[in-house]
Amino acid sequence: MTFISLVRHGQTDWNLTKRIQGSSDIPLNSTGRAQADATGRALSGGRFDAVFASPLSRALDTARIISGHLGLGEPAQLAAVAERQYGEAEGLTGAEILERWPEGTPVPGRETREEVVGRALPALLELGDAHPGQNLIVVSHGGVIGSLVRHVTGHALPGPGEVIPNGSVHRFSYDDGRLTLDRFNLGPEDHDLFTASVL
Repeated sequence: MTFISLVRHGQTDWNLTKRIQGSSDIPLNSTGRAQADATGRALSGGRFDAVFASPLSRALDTARIISGHLGLGEPAQLAAVAERQYGEAEGLTGAEILERWPEGTPVPGRETREEVVGRALPALLELGDAHPGQNLIVVSHGGVIGSLVRHVTGHALPGPGEVIPNGSVHRFSYDDGRLTLDRFNLGPEDHDLFTASVL
């Protein structure tokens, strides 16, 4: 069995102001770097074999910080786990989006969750096939992680309004061509669980 821990990148200024980023390449801010460092320190209690990341700088820099704690070198880039594209909604807040496109109105250029899963899931299955018995880290984005959690569990995220926090870890297991959610929403404060769950 292979374990794939999906990590959401650290905070950016757009996260702070609740603006949709999508494919816009917004860098980590100082809080985001601190979050990546805290997640890296927590993960260093376990054993990992490789780190992969979305090519967007907020994810790639988060992965570099985490990999530094693990001694695993430069993360490999995995384009298929780049953030969901939000089209004309990028750069806007949720209120601004609803004002322009009321609930149920398509946003021009926005990927559906099904399209996100359609590109991200095969890439993770390929990683599972290529790394049997290993523990992998993939640094990605809230829209991708949320879409995958919904897909593999068959329901919405646990709890109303549940979000994927910056720096959080979501562990999936891969076995015989199937990806299953193993642990949801681990944070740096869950140090003991990180250690226990990856040995």
